[in-house]
Amino acid sequence: MILLVKVGIFILNIMYSFLKLFPVKNKIVYISRQSNSIPIDFIMIKTTMEEKLPGYKNIILARTIETGVCAKILYGCHMLRQIYHLATSKIVILDSYCIAVSVLEHRNSLLIIQIWHALGALKKFGYSILDKKEGTSSRIADLMKMHKNYSYVLASGEYCRVYFAEAFHQPIDKIKVFPLPRLDLLLDKLYQEQKKKEILLKYPFLYRDGKKIILYAPTFRKNHTIFKEGIDSLSNKLDYDRYNLIFKPHPLCQVREINENVIYDCSFSTEDMIYVADYVITDYSAIIFEAGLLKKSVILYAFDYAIYTRERDFYLDYEKVFSKIIAWTIDDVLCFLQQDYVNEFDWGSFLNQVVDKPRITYTEDICNFLIKNMR
Repeated sequence: MILLVKVGIFILNIMYSFLKLFPVKNKIVYISRQSNSIPIDFIMIKTTMEEKLPGYKNIILARTIETGVCAKILYGCHMLRQIYHLATSKIVILDSYCIAVSVLEHRNSLLIIQIWHALGALKKFGYSILDKKEGTSSRIADLMKMHKNYSYVLASGEYCRVYFAEAFHQPIDKIKVFPLPRLDLLLDKLYQEQKKKEILLKYPFLYRDGKKIILYAPTFRKNHTIFKEGIDSLSNKLDYDRYNLIFKPHPLCQVREINENVIYDCSFSTEDMIYVADYVITDYSAIIFEAGLLKKSVILYAFDYAIYTRERDFYLDYEKVFSKIIAWTIDDVLCFLQQDYVNEFDWGSFLNQVVDKPRITYTEDICNFLIKNMR
């Protein structure tokens, strides 16, 4: 298997060598494998870069690696598109690990920016969890040159830089503080009202029946059995005469069979659904930062904390930092809800460390950084 992968990388580099003979174009390529939908961060950067550099083409390639032989063959074909655009672009922007970016030998002139898809630094990832159950084996990471070739990695705050340096195995001077562009939308009052109206049109009963709205947005776990226990406990014990429950799983989550009373939404982003939520229930997801910025009442349903800590762990002291808002069991969750829990966590002080304020706007700041560092 290892020999086969090495041969594959060798062949890709030979192909890439020929493609690099093509002239470099005024072009920016955006690559994601988080989902098959275009990430909002890419859309926002693309829109602003089109205004600032009108002569540049902006190409977005978003495709996840799905299970099954056919799906993997199709992704292999998709990789051929990736390497063509890598060979002929001036800038590449990523929000996740990209095989082609890491294993190929690029022109020195190619600016490679990793913006990552999650705010802050909460749960460990990348090189911080090598050889753990929730991570990658060090052997595979070395073979696939995981997170190599980045020019810069963007983090949301000064507090996060040291953790991102560890996670991406990069020197600290390559970690630059630029929070994600989507925060411009998240905090935009007009956008919030527009999304509320769209959600109302799709789910009019959310506003009509007077029930409190709960958004459940758990993090991704490789162990789907454990995750299923969590959503089943919450969905089966919740009083639906008092609450509406919206379930927004991680894009890579494979759990789909849930209680018929639960709203399993595929039309809106998790961030959009926060606007209508009275309560946001999550666990170890970075969505807590967005919920905190919107001053929502957050409950951390940490039913598998001991297992998750052993298999992944955190950059901060989870129990100490979030002690006031942790629900260890489903009964704790129900207790929070029955008391009409109002957020007691000091989000202001915490988020000031995790998410920097923009100089102009979050999107403009990143685009100005790209233009300044273009080679």
